[in-house]
Amino acid sequence: MLDLFSVLSAQDVTAIGGDHKWIAYGLFLGLVAAFLALDLGVFHREAHEVSMKEATLWSAVWVACGVSFSALVYVGYQQHLLGLGIDAPMYNPAAASDPHAPIIIRGTVSGLEAAKQYLTGYVVEKSLAMDNIFVIALIFAYFGTPAKYQHRVLFWGILGALAMRGGMIFLGAGLVLSYTWVLIIFGAFLILTALKMALIESENDPGSNPVVRLVKRFYPVTDFFDGQRFWTRRTLAPTYSADAATGKLTMDPPPQGTLRTRWAMTPLFLALIMVEITDLVFAVDSIPAIFAITPDPFIVFTSNVFAILGLRSLYFCLAAAIAKFRFLKPALIVILMFVGVKLLLLSLPPYLDDIGRWFGASVGPFGAIKIDTTISLLVIVGLLSGAVVLSVLRPDGASEKPADQT
Repeated sequence: MLDLFSVLSAQDVTAIGGDHKWIAYGLFLGLVAAFLALDLGVFHREAHEVSMKEATLWSAVWVACGVSFSALVYVGYQQHLLGLGIDAPMYNPAAASDPHAPIIIRGTVSGLEAAKQYLTGYVVEKSLAMDNIFVIALIFAYFGTPAKYQHRVLFWGILGALAMRGGMIFLGAGLVLSYTWVLIIFGAFLILTALKMALIESENDPGSNPVVRLVKRFYPVTDFFDGQRFWTRRTLAPTYSADAATGKLTMDPPPQGTLRTRWAMTPLFLALIMVEITDLVFAVDSIPAIFAITPDPFIVFTSNVFAILGLRSLYFCLAAAIAKFRFLKPALIVILMFVGVKLLLLSLPPYLDDIGRWFGASVGPFGAIKIDTTISLLVIVGLLSGAVVLSVLRPDGASEKPADQT
C-alpha cells in the first residue's frame, strides 16, 4: 500500500503540484460513508430493537476501527503521504522559553507524535460523549420513542453531527491559526463548562425546549408513530396484522379517506431535532477541548468523527447501565477542567505582559507552558479508568446506610 501512494510522499508532493491533504480528507470521508452505508443499508436495514449483545459487539467494532485508524495516522504522517505532516499547524516548543515566539507555527510532525495526538483527541471526545448519552436517553423517554426506531434517529443524527462538527472544526481551526488569543477563550469556556456541570443541575425536560414548542405551534405534529417514518399523512395511528406465512407483524394500509393533504411531523422527527440540538450543544464544549491537544485540523476532524461514529452503539450499551457509573460524571468534570487549564497554560502566559500594560503594570515576559501529549493521554485514561473502577467497587452510596435509613 505504501508503494501505491509513494508518488504522493514527502519527496514528490512538491513535484506533482503541491499540497494534497484535500485528497486525504476525501479518502477519509469516503471511508466514513462506506461504514455508514454498511451500517444502515446492510446490518440495520430493518428496524429492530438493538440487544445488549449486538450493541456491545458494535461498540467493540467501532472502538477497534477508531483505535486502528491511529496506525494509518502514524504511517501517513511518518511517510508524509499526501503531504500529511508537512507544513502542518503545531504548537511551538520554543514558546515555553521565548515569550516572544509565536504559540502556533507550521512545521513537520512525526508519525508518533501525530498518532499520540489522535489517540488523545479520540479519548477526550469519546469520554465527553458519555454525558451526551444521558440527554439522549431523556429525549427518547420524553417522546416515547420505541426501542426499535431509536437506531434510525441516532443514525441520521450522526450524519447531521458530522456536517455540523466539520464546519465548526474548520471554522475553529481558521480562528486559532489567525488569532491565537482565541485559545484563551476556549480554555476559559471549558473551565466554566466544568463548573456549570458541577454546580448547576441541567434541564431534564426536552418538551420545555423552545425549538420543540415552536415547531408544535407552527407545524402539525402527530401524537403517534408511523413506523420509522419522520413524516406522515396519516390522521389515525397505524394498525398491524400478523403475516399468515411468517407471523411477522406488518403495517396495515390507512383506511379510505383518512389521509391528510398536508404532511405532518411524527414524534420521531422531533426526537431527531432534539438529538441534533443536543449534539450541537455538546460540540461547543468538546471541540475546544481537542484544540488543546493539537491545532492540526486533520487530526482534530478524524478523531472527532471516529469518536461520534460509535455513539449509537455506545448509547444502547450504556443507556440503562450508565447511572451505575456514579463516578463517571465527576471524572468528566475533572477532564474538562484539566483540558481547560492545559489550554490556558499554553495560551495565556505570552499575553500576560500585554494584559498588565492595560492596567498600568508590567509583569514581565512569560513563556507558554505545554503539557506533553503523552502525559495528557495518561491523565485522561487514568481518570476514566479510576471512575469506572470506583463505580464498580462502590456502586451506590445509599447501600452503605443502615437498613432502617434506606
